[in-house]
Amino acid sequence: MQPAVTERDRAAQLPLPLPVAPSAARADLVADASNAAALAWLDRPGDWPLHRLALFGPPGTGKSHMLRAAASDHGWRLLRGTELTEALALAEAPGTALDEAEAAPEPALFHLINRSAEAGAPLLLAAREAPARWPVALPDLASRLRATLAVGIAAPTEALLGALLAKHLADRQLRVAPEVHAWLLARIPREAAAIATTVAALDAAALAGGGAITRPLARAVLARLFGDDDGSVAEPPAASPPPGGMG
Repeated sequence: MQPAVTERDRAAQLPLPLPVAPSAARADLVADASNAAALAWLDRPGDWPLHRLALFGPPGTGKSHMLRAAASDHGWRLLRGTELTEALALAEAPGTALDEAEAAPEPALFHLINRSAEAGAPLLLAAREAPARWPVALPDLASRLRATLAVGIAAPTEALLGALLAKHLADRQLRVAPEVHAWLLARIPREAAAIATTVAALDAAALAGGGAITRPLARAVLARLFGDDDGSVAEPPAASPPPGGMG
């Protein structure tokens, strides 16, 4: 008699999903208190002082997605800081979105800021810290960075992560029970990319198994994607009751 095939067995038999192509769609950016100011400025490049805007915040807050969306919507070029050269900085362009801008060579970044300002071409920067805090050696570059409008993006709230998870599930026409949705939300790494990868893997596992996305299946998929060395996903400790009972 053949042993029963478990959800973990089904998940283990599936290849790890290829990375999900990062979205460049403005519609995929979910507004929330953590990013509302950044999105408001992103939609008004004509209002940027000195034609430039810097978005800053920790990893996983959607900065790169915002740059991809702006570049796609407006026909701007999209570059990483390490890719910027003086030749690229001086080249004519309708606009530039520069991700990881703090990694750009200082002379090239200085030329890019000047060239963009002279041409009236929007310049959108993204980094972990506000430009005024970058350790810059060139005094003229430092003064231009201090003059750049900088808008911070906070770590995503629980509401934003939940909305992103619901959106990715809906985009794939996947139905998940509320308790499974809550269980997933508590365990997926708190980044948009991790949510997209998880939903793609859940979709593949459910299709292969021909069934619903259950908690055992979700546990097996997360163990494959993010599990410990023993292939398990650690459960968070149960919350202790507040002292003195319910308040």
